[in-house]
Amino acid sequence: MTDGKDSDTMPGITLYSRNAARTTQRNILPGFGLTLGYTLVYLSLIVLIPLAAISLAAVKIEPGQFWAAISDPRVVASYRLSFIAALAAAAINTIFGLLTAWVLVRYRFAGRKLLDAMVDLPFALPTAVAGIALTTMYAPTGWIGRLLAPLGIQIAFAPLGIVVALTFIGLPFVVRTVQPVLEDLGTETEETAASLGASRIQTFTRVIFPELLPSLLTGFALAFARALGEYGSVVFISGNMPMRTEIAPLLIMTKLEQYDYAGATAIAMVMLVLSFLLLLAINLLQRWATRSRQ
Repeated sequence: MTDGKDSDTMPGITLYSRNAARTTQRNILPGFGLTLGYTLVYLSLIVLIPLAAISLAAVKIEPGQFWAAISDPRVVASYRLSFIAALAAAAINTIFGLLTAWVLVRYRFAGRKLLDAMVDLPFALPTAVAGIALTTMYAPTGWIGRLLAPLGIQIAFAPLGIVVALTFIGLPFVVRTVQPVLEDLGTETEETAASLGASRIQTFTRVIFPELLPSLLTGFALAFARALGEYGSVVFISGNMPMRTEIAPLLIMTKLEQYDYAGATAIAMVMLVLSFLLLLAINLLQRWATRSRQ
């Protein structure tokens, strides 16, 4: 009888345990439906609805007018300058951001915490203030500009000045993305590789770099996206010369000041589509790097 009772009650106990486990698993995040609703509403108000508004406004423009607005030589030159300068600044930040993160994580020295705090300065500093400061330093009569002028190097009021400004505002994105990965990586893998006879170059290229590649791509994408839409720090140092140092965001503002809303919308739509395609490609590359590392 005892064995019979045990055999009758055990399935019930097992079924209860499974239901309790499922209930616990479903309720790991209390209020998930509510928080998801708030998240969707927030993203819709901040991101999706404004982007949809730009798309709808662009659709209302006549095809001939839209093409004339985006194919104007002045507009094409601003596209070219914006994307090339953003890519160059993101590439520079990827290299020197990795070096900065490496120094902050792997070495202990006086003033390290101060240097670590200075990395976030472009986040807190208003972009207009950054633009004025960079222009003051790199102008032909500035502290650094006067030293470069005899060498024939002009930074302010030239495309090179735009790259400098975009590099300044994009550095924290790479450093703060790579830094946690370096901290988690530790030095054990490097010591193991060294004990097996690997050189420093082999250790970096075969052990460290594959682990950092996804975070480097993420930092590159963030720095590129930030640089592509930058306006405040560039408007002063660029000089805003059409066909030479005029970026697309500045041209959009110029169109709006001239009440050319159709032209501004068309330029913004092209920037939106191109930015989305580039970021999508970078994210796919990042996913591939993550899978190949696993």
